[in-house]
Amino acid sequence: MKITRVEAIELRLEEKEVSEAKYSSAQDAVVVKVHTDEGIVGIGDSYSSPHVVKAMVEAPLSGASASGLARLITGMDPLDIRPINHLLQARNIRLGRRGIVCHAIAAIDIALWDIAGKYYNQPVYQLLGGAFHKKLRAYASILFGPDGKTTCEIGKRWVNEGFTAVKFGWTPMGQSEKLDLELVEGGRRGLGEKNDLIIDAGCCWDANTAIKRAQQFQDYNVLFLEEPLNRENVEGYHKLTSVSPLPIAAGEGEAGRFSHQSFMERSGINIVQIDVENTGLTEACRVADFAEDHGVKVVNHFYTNTIGSAAGLHFLASRQSAFIMEYCVEETP
Repeated sequence: MKITRVEAIELRLEEKEVSEAKYSSAQDAVVVKVHTDEGIVGIGDSYSSPHVVKAMVEAPLSGASASGLARLITGMDPLDIRPINHLLQARNIRLGRRGIVCHAIAAIDIALWDIAGKYYNQPVYQLLGGAFHKKLRAYASILFGPDGKTTCEIGKRWVNEGFTAVKFGWTPMGQSEKLDLELVEGGRRGLGEKNDLIIDAGCCWDANTAIKRAQQFQDYNVLFLEEPLNRENVEGYHKLTSVSPLPIAAGEGEAGRFSHQSFMERSGINIVQIDVENTGLTEACRVADFAEDHGVKVVNHFYTNTIGSAAGLHFLASRQSAFIMEYCVEETP
């Protein structure tokens, strides 16, 4: 079997333009299809700028260490997933190994695993080594409302939809101590005492403020606190995780095993959030092996379309430490 064509397709919600005022990254997407001479088509996607990923896939040769991805793998056997992953990384070191290149490679990698599953007539989690979990609880992932009252109503909505855990995230968290506490109190009130509350701070605090908020949020029984600090503030994460009464989760902004491993070693996080759409299934499994060997729990990051949701579910099913799955409840393309 040979790869005959790779295409990247940009998608966005029909009824509105992509808006800078809308913080949700669920409003657009990029889908990558890998075609083969046997008629099997693999489908993957990336959590990134669709236009830039498309350019990375379709770019012509620039040099031995900078090349568009499609031209490199056309004619190769799509079942050679690890060799293809190595080739795509090695031939693009000049373009970076921890950003958009990884995002584009991830989409192709997911598509290759999709081909393998179809070819062998096996679920991908089986090809990844088998399932530790036949079921995983999903939490509704949504943005905060502008205030505690609205956040409360949002929480009630998703509990009524059947979710037993909800994560609220990003703006307006971080504007003031009063509003931070109001938002979390509203979320807890909306979910009731029996359901789990997760808070995504959206990288809004310094280390000292994050330590204080973690202590304050104890009163609201928060399951874990996500990305309280800037992603580059690794020393701050180490300071926070050494004293926080809440489990600290991060990692969605990392791409590839080298980036993830370095961050985990230095930050001391309790939970690593691996975005399969930024890292790919091949690299995600290597990241997860490292995490679990070092006592770090593995969950997914997911805030786009159902292709990424499916890939993330197969990945989590194959991980022993996985305990919950992020599910974006925003409208997506």
